[in-house]
Amino acid sequence: MWRRIYLLLLVVRVYLALSPSYIHPDENFQGPEIVAGQVFGYPNLKTWEFTSSRPVRSLFPLWPVYGLPMLVLQWVWTETGKEAVAPQVVYYALRLLMFILSFVLEDWAIHELVQSPRERRVAVVLVASSYVTWTYQTHTFSNAVETLVVLWSIVMIQRILDNKHRSSLLSSALLGLFVAFGIFNRITIPAFLLPPGVYLVPHFLRKPFSLLALCTTFTLTSILAIAIDTSFYHPSSTESLFHLLRSDPTITPLNSILYNTSTLNLSLHGLHPPYQHLIASLPLLLGPALILCWYIRKPSLSIISVASATLLLSLIPHQEPRFLLPAVPLILSSVRLPRSGVLRKYWFISWIVFNVILGVLMGVYHQGGVVPAQLWLGQQPQRDTQMTKVFWWRTYSPPVWLLGGKELVTVDLMGMKTDEMMDQISKAAGGYQGDEEFRSVGLVAPRSSVDLDIWIKRLKDVMVFEQFWMTKNHLNLDDLDFEEDGVQRTLERVMGRRGLVIWKVSRNIEKQGQLSGSQ
Repeated sequence: MWRRIYLLLLVVRVYLALSPSYIHPDENFQGPEIVAGQVFGYPNLKTWEFTSSRPVRSLFPLWPVYGLPMLVLQWVWTETGKEAVAPQVVYYALRLLMFILSFVLEDWAIHELVQSPRERRVAVVLVASSYVTWTYQTHTFSNAVETLVVLWSIVMIQRILDNKHRSSLLSSALLGLFVAFGIFNRITIPAFLLPPGVYLVPHFLRKPFSLLALCTTFTLTSILAIAIDTSFYHPSSTESLFHLLRSDPTITPLNSILYNTSTLNLSLHGLHPPYQHLIASLPLLLGPALILCWYIRKPSLSIISVASATLLLSLIPHQEPRFLLPAVPLILSSVRLPRSGVLRKYWFISWIVFNVILGVLMGVYHQGGVVPAQLWLGQQPQRDTQMTKVFWWRTYSPPVWLLGGKELVTVDLMGMKTDEMMDQISKAAGGYQGDEEFRSVGLVAPRSSVDLDIWIKRLKDVMVFEQFWMTKNHLNLDDLDFEEDGVQRTLERVMGRRGLVIWKVSRNIEKQGQLSGSQ
């Protein structure tokens, strides 16, 4: 029975992996956006993490996770004589890859960590039925990669501890590689691994060659990572890489520590109280499973890892739920279900409802129109759209690399006030300029923005709005305004008018004089 449930949950996982929801801009701009520009030469947008004088993001973990699949796709396309790889092929290939990594590495790690067959079945199904596994783990987040690294690092620690009479050189070497890779992926990984790693001290005192193996792979991996980053962040340097490594190496984990220890820097991203993870992050990630923390089977490396990470990461003023992503499989693989049949029944109902709601929201609708809209824009011939510039309003930042090689300027207006947005569009779609032809611009905006309807009606005589494309699989949660509109009106607007629209906006040439007069 449990195998059938597990297979059904796999179908759900792969379906949501291939659904183009958009949970957070970091899933694109901290990975595929950068690597796609390197491999395919796509126009891309480098965010502040890559452009500051002290860059905080490493290229090293991006290459094996995203770069290698892209290179394989490019080779396949070249060998088959096809044109350049389409961005949508790359996008869905990466999503499928993240599903495979989750299915193989995450589920395999659970089998390793849970020894009892009966408890293992419960753990595997719990992890497979979590919306976090369906969505976050199948998106191109550095947090998803961190989860896999944390799980397998704990597996290696457990293997070393279990083999007390052997040196466990291979496990120690792999642990050193995993830790180095994890640090260059996300600097938060020591919060998960340091306390469990303390249990290895007696083993290393008895078997010093194990410590040597760990330190060797850690050092070699770190040197390789620093070399790759130094080369990437000094593209125009005439000095040799060896000289740069000696005189001006780029050590992104160090830069990240320096950046994140400044409250002034973190205030740019939002500051939270130290109890944010306890009262918001964990409940949002675990839902009813949080209650099962009272049913921990026994203290384990997994629980020690979760406890230490929650405590240490709570000391950092900026906190987001995805920072605790590795805690989800660690907790779900360490709990047991209530023994009472009644409690177990109601818990199962609440667990199913919670994950279905969050799975549909985060896996299908959350900013779900951004990626399809950008892919559609990249596929349209310039002569058909007659647009050279597209404005995005009240959406997440669109991934520029999804346009492929198309020359289309993307302008992210973010949450700009309506009047300011109107002014930007009016100027961009403005009539003739010298001998240039009349030009149009694109506007991508959620249907739930009712103030856009007012603007369209007010300027219908002087501005032409042509709806080019629309999807209803889009929810803009940033548009929730319960204080001003009330709960019912807000939900009717955001849910009832869900969707994303691409407008072609141009001036009515016959009324151009009237528009100039009104301004």
